[in-house]
Amino acid sequence: MSIILRKILSQSPQETVQTAVDFAKNLKAGDIILLEGELGAGKTTFVKGLAKGLKAKVSEVNSPTFVLMNIYKGRIPIYHFDLYRLERPQELDSLDLDEFLEGDGVAVIEWPKRLGDNTPANGHWVEFKHKGENTREICISCPLKPQQKSSR
Repeated sequence: MSIILRKILSQSPQETVQTAVDFAKNLKAGDIILLEGELGAGKTTFVKGLAKGLKAKVSEVNSPTFVLMNIYKGRIPIYHFDLYRLERPQELDSLDLDEFLEGDGVAVIEWPKRLGDNTPANGHWVEFKHKGENTREICISCPLKPQQKSSR
């Protein structure tokens, strides 16, 4: 369960980057960001904004579709996973995913539902929906803490 923090209507890739820069201001080591949306919805563009906000080299950010993970060094490390090509969660066993999820940086996972039952329950969900050629609705949610109750 999670609570919706913000719903943003982004009119351009630059606005998506700025949304992520603003979001990155409150990130700390151990945070998990789960990015969900169709191909071309703006997930990697959002990661570029996270990199900018965390003082990593934005020019190094690309979708790690074929290698599963990229690491960007900034104020805190960013561990960027793209699970689009993942067929079974067991394919990640060689990466020791838990080390990155509970580590010294921020883990960012594109296509997190491909983890099935292993999807982190404590992640911030960022969902992207196409609303036009350059327009995206970005919905940012935060995880419920165990002591919080959902009103749903």
